[in-house]
Amino acid sequence: MKMLRCNVRLPVLMLLAAFLSACEVSGLNNPYGDEDEKLSVLYQSFSERPKHLDPAVAYSSNEYTFISQVYEPPFQYHYLKRPYQLEPLTATRMPDIVYLDQDGEKLGADANDSAIAFTDYLIEIRPNIQYQPHPALAKNAQGDYQYHRLTAGQIGSSATLADFNATGSRELVAEDYVYQIKRLAHPKIQSPIAEMMKNYIVGFDEFAKQLGDKPKVEIKDRPLAGAEVVSRYQYRIRIKGKYPQFIFWLAMPFFSPMPWEADAFYEQPGLADKNITLDWFPIGTGPYWLAENNPNRRMTLVKNPLFHGEAYPTEGEPEDKQNGLLDDAGKALPFIDKMVFMLEKETIPYWSKFLQGYYDASGIASDSFDQAIQFTGSGGVALTDAMREKGIQLQTSVAISSFYMGFNMLDATVGGSSEQARKLRQAIAIAVDYEEYISIFRNGRGIAAQGVLPPGIYGFTGDKEGINPYVYDGLGDTLQRKKIDAAKQLMSEAGYANGRDPKTGSALILYFDTTAVGVDDRPTMNWYRKQFDKLGINLVIRATDYNRFQQKMRGGNAQIFVWGWNADYPDPENFFFLLYGKNSKVQHGGENAANYQNAEFDRLFEQMRNMENSEQRYRIIQQMQALVRHDAPWVFGFHPKNFSLFHGWYKNLKPNLMANNTLKYQRIDTAARAEKRQVWNKPVFWPLILGGVFFVLMLIPAINAYRRRVRETIQ
Repeated sequence: MKMLRCNVRLPVLMLLAAFLSACEVSGLNNPYGDEDEKLSVLYQSFSERPKHLDPAVAYSSNEYTFISQVYEPPFQYHYLKRPYQLEPLTATRMPDIVYLDQDGEKLGADANDSAIAFTDYLIEIRPNIQYQPHPALAKNAQGDYQYHRLTAGQIGSSATLADFNATGSRELVAEDYVYQIKRLAHPKIQSPIAEMMKNYIVGFDEFAKQLGDKPKVEIKDRPLAGAEVVSRYQYRIRIKGKYPQFIFWLAMPFFSPMPWEADAFYEQPGLADKNITLDWFPIGTGPYWLAENNPNRRMTLVKNPLFHGEAYPTEGEPEDKQNGLLDDAGKALPFIDKMVFMLEKETIPYWSKFLQGYYDASGIASDSFDQAIQFTGSGGVALTDAMREKGIQLQTSVAISSFYMGFNMLDATVGGSSEQARKLRQAIAIAVDYEEYISIFRNGRGIAAQGVLPPGIYGFTGDKEGINPYVYDGLGDTLQRKKIDAAKQLMSEAGYANGRDPKTGSALILYFDTTAVGVDDRPTMNWYRKQFDKLGINLVIRATDYNRFQQKMRGGNAQIFVWGWNADYPDPENFFFLLYGKNSKVQHGGENAANYQNAEFDRLFEQMRNMENSEQRYRIIQQMQALVRHDAPWVFGFHPKNFSLFHGWYKNLKPNLMANNTLKYQRIDTAARAEKRQVWNKPVFWPLILGGVFFVLMLIPAINAYRRRVRETIQ
């Protein structure tokens, strides 16, 4: 009978074990564990591995997310002030700018532009700034670099940078900034801005040609005329002529300091085979260092223990104080101890974790848009009740970006300056309804472009002067895209009545070159076909891989394409140069992908680009806009609208579309987050209990049958 009692207890014990396991469900739900409970940790996600973390090479937003927290150029954008303003970061003050004539003699500040042969930027950096601890800077007892002459055995036994136990640091000096400028010129590094910088930095091109295939570290003692160390904490950059926008480049990671020891360490044979490279493990002076780089799972930034310190801004826009953005004024940065970025390739689990409180902020994917956002009667947007109940907040901002459909102006059909080609382009501009595109493919997250400049850039205007009169009628709330009949009339005037090619009598065939080759791209491609079909044009999609597409663009073999541009700096020159004749992609390898040439536009561009903002510059900008609207080398597409959601415990958030080093200003109320997580992720016991009871009930007949067999055996 003892065996019988044990079997009767078994289901009860199983049910109790299951219940106790359920008590731990709330802990098991947490994807991070409890090791960071006492730290202020920011949890975010990434969907694509950053390819480059070397500041001389990195040039995409997902790369800047990480390196802008690690590296520090001499200047940065003020976090709160608008319009965007530069301020010193590692520099003691804004640079001293000196104009020089052809003989190197100093000119006055009011010198005529034609007399300025060179401009000097004299930059002084602050002393006592230290690099983050790193093996490249480690020294032994004799004062020699410990890891600069690694043996094959040492390299073979090292799987990651963390396997080099010793680390070191040293002071940031002016030579580190000069060394990085030399790195931009090195052919082995292939910096994406090298071609541009050779047009500005004195001696840059000649320096690059001298280097050839030499090791990177050899540049340390080679002079570059346009980048010179003046003293331990001062350096000078000399550029050709006058280029006021150069100061904006000095706020980008390209011009961050790099210790020569980094190249000496990372260039050792065998390390790159193990991904122990500068592209994988950066070294800087910023508030964070990259502690973990596991792009198949997570990337982790940790507070730099040697950070030189910085204070939260004490002033901003008038509404910033009311919005709580000055509550931390003057406090030491950074506020967050650690940042964990988890790989999330699928939007549904990413969204679910955000709603559970396991991500502090989130974008809005199309499949969750209706769950988060509702449109108001006035056409605005607001959070749904479900989001507001959770204390989630919404921020929207128009990106300083432009997406457009471009025509290859070298093409025999859609290109050139003839009336026939121009009217064909204008007709297509009317037919391709980007308001519809924004509604269908972007959930309304964008505004249709009226010209080259997006909102937020000097020279943009939302009044009548800012409307494209070749595509739109009206103003403000009455603004309407012209009827398709107007486009058809232009087609007739261009010689393509009813969309017919006069040479063949058949439908005009145009070619759309794209890298969109996946199944998910088909709806977009079909939409483009329908837009051209309004005019009777047969649009043929020529999809190819990225490298082949780039070859076609460089060779001028594409006809129609879609392109985009994110502002490098907040100045109209950074957008108008996309149409400057001397930047033609085919002829000069520049960013003028449409290969647009207009002598008057080029003249105005050269006059405008070096001017300070003024009424005269504003008027020139409007003339340039008018020329491009008339010539229509682009179908002006749209400026994206960013929608960001964040939990109420995430503080000091203000959209800053130019700065990338903003994480140091932000703060997490960890107590509020822990409380909300506990409420939102309480384990639900009743299904488990009900299942357990059902399990026991199912066992009762078996137990009774077993008892009967035991009794019969005894009898």
